[in-house]
Amino acid sequence: MPRILFSDHDFPNLDLERGLFGTAGVEMVAAQCSSEEQVIEAASGCVAILLQYAPITERVVAALPDLGIVSRIGAGFDTIDTEACARHGVWVANSPDYGVGEVATHALALALALVRNVLAYDRDVRAGRWHYLSSGPLRRASELTLGILGLGRIGKRMAHLSRNIFRRVLACDPYLIDGDFPAYVERAADAATLFAAADLVSIHTPLTAETRNMVGSALLSRMRPGSWLVNTARGAIVDTDDLLAALGNGILAGAALDVLPVEPVPADSGLLGHPRIILTPHAAFFSVQAEMELRRKAAQNIVSWLERGKPDYVVLPGSRQSKR
Repeated sequence: MPRILFSDHDFPNLDLERGLFGTAGVEMVAAQCSSEEQVIEAASGCVAILLQYAPITERVVAALPDLGIVSRIGAGFDTIDTEACARHGVWVANSPDYGVGEVATHALALALALVRNVLAYDRDVRAGRWHYLSSGPLRRASELTLGILGLGRIGKRMAHLSRNIFRRVLACDPYLIDGDFPAYVERAADAATLFAAADLVSIHTPLTAETRNMVGSALLSRMRPGSWLVNTARGAIVDTDDLLAALGNGILAGAALDVLPVEPVPADSGLLGHPRIILTPHAAFFSVQAEMELRRKAAQNIVSWLERGKPDYVVLPGSRQSKR
């Protein structure tokens, strides 16, 4: 019977995975690995790893000759060294389309909360101030330009949801041809152009070497005073020190972050307690239905590889085949 490792998770139970693997005749071992050493020890003799956040590095892959596939619970795969997996012939899979609507809706909710200054109104009412001017001037959303950085599945859904709310929807994605841009989305030549033209920028790009710390002082300084920033993609795309500086000098009127470079947010972070920052706990993906879909698709990748030699959602094709 093939043996797989569920390396780490933050779910209340693993009934879904145990049921799916059990039906497929696969033995599942569960752990809570946070280091290379723990993954190597727990995955000994396993042909697959189902992971949430555990590190899959060169050292891990080299130490596990039986390993044929790693499947991430989520769309991003920045904890997986794909180059190492490619060198060793290990398949990499993910679940990229499980919560598109949830993330886009969350991003739009954060955007509108910033534009309407909802949190400030709530704080004022609780403090005994009852007046529509208490939060300061508000701008009409239908006269604003929304900028979308990254026009993949979620970016496109964000554009679709927002097209009748904002005056313009502008997007930047150098990896799409013009024909892949919806008719209601204008194309920005580059990120600098996008940030200069948008009143609010929503980030929907994956974390790569190219996008790490991409949104820093150089791009933020292009924005008009009083703009807003939303990030529901990956925390390390935004330089939070530069973000705080932009809030301090008036370039940004507010920011909403669902993802951070370090999660949970450190207790001494300047992001905590800032009156013009909205924080949510990496929850944009979540609905009960989306979580079930996410987990099922990530686990099914392994079953499909065992039965057909290929996962359903391929990030990186491998050469190692199931010996089942």
